[in-house]
Amino acid sequence: MTTATTPSHGPLTGVRVVELAGIGPGPFAAMLLADLGADVVRVDRPGGPGLALDPAYDITHRNKRAVTVDLKAPGGPARVLGLAARADVLIEGYRPGVAERLGIGPEPCHARNPRLVYGRMTGWGQDGPLAPRAGHDIGYIAVTGALGLIGAPGTPPAVPANLLGDYAGGSLYLVVGVLAALHHARATGTGQVVDAAIVDGTAHLTAMIHGMLAAGAWQDRRGANLLDGGCPFYGTYETSDGRYMAVGALEQRFYEEFMALLGLPDHARDRDDPARWADLRATVAARFRTRTREEWTAVFADSDACVAPVLGLREAPHHPHLAARATFTDHGGLTQPAPAPRFSATPATVRTAPAGPDAGTDAEAVIRAWDTPGPHPTHPHRKAGQ
Repeated sequence: MTTATTPSHGPLTGVRVVELAGIGPGPFAAMLLADLGADVVRVDRPGGPGLALDPAYDITHRNKRAVTVDLKAPGGPARVLGLAARADVLIEGYRPGVAERLGIGPEPCHARNPRLVYGRMTGWGQDGPLAPRAGHDIGYIAVTGALGLIGAPGTPPAVPANLLGDYAGGSLYLVVGVLAALHHARATGTGQVVDAAIVDGTAHLTAMIHGMLAAGAWQDRRGANLLDGGCPFYGTYETSDGRYMAVGALEQRFYEEFMALLGLPDHARDRDDPARWADLRATVAARFRTRTREEWTAVFADSDACVAPVLGLREAPHHPHLAARATFTDHGGLTQPAPAPRFSATPATVRTAPAGPDAGTDAEAVIRAWDTPGPHPTHPHRKAGQ
């Protein structure tokens, strides 16, 4: 709980989280909790996670502290259990059974701290025939049907980076589960295990589409539906300078405004006849190719036509609306997304740069703040006796 001597950094101020370091959705979930004010301590293995990215640029490690523990060395698991005894939440992303073999699974953690919320982040889940198998985002979203939704007809499915599986279907569902379980633990005094699987979360994201499919309002193929680029008033179009505009003029009045500003009011009725959609798309595409992206952006500015420029990652922070809202922020020389969502009473901020392995005096600070029992976590830069 927040005290007079503990400044609030967000709605989760006072919540302690242990993150057993991994890659992908686990670190992102822990970053989100840290952004919201939780005190997140990342437990690194000696040598780091094995990613090529310089830790100083790994934004998913912002707002955290880091310690290094060799879980295969004598006393290593006891150090993690010492942290778990003082924590509200623990997050791990190992394959099923690995945490148990290391001696830091749910059973020993709950023996030390019955209120602990133990969050498990995997692709396939804790059980099922594929649970022990390796995998990555693209495979998880493939088997859920989500990947097959994306892309033009007659072409391979488009890969949505690792946003849909790792982060939407994985991290965000882990955070929802952890916060729900934390609420339950505080009400009852009993913690529990949260099994967050990317396949489960991604499948859950397709709920509305499955409803439309059952109602006959969605065809089970790409580029043939209202929201997958199948209709000419919901998609992207190339401009004369080789860039793109995004169109989402679904409602009738927005569509009419779109066609008027595009200069094609005589084609407004074509939206109601899917048989004319191919010709309408060709007409709209030809029109967009007559001007640059900047020129079309000016045409549709301050309108309800639901048209926006498709921006690159370096361009996005400079968009007038995003700049006005400070959707991106600069911290430690890194331009990065600001914490989200926003809170009126307990605003969240970027407090610290990405924490490197056992950065600075993190180990000592955690021991003091958490009053952890047992020996100090391993410090890779400290010689014996120091």
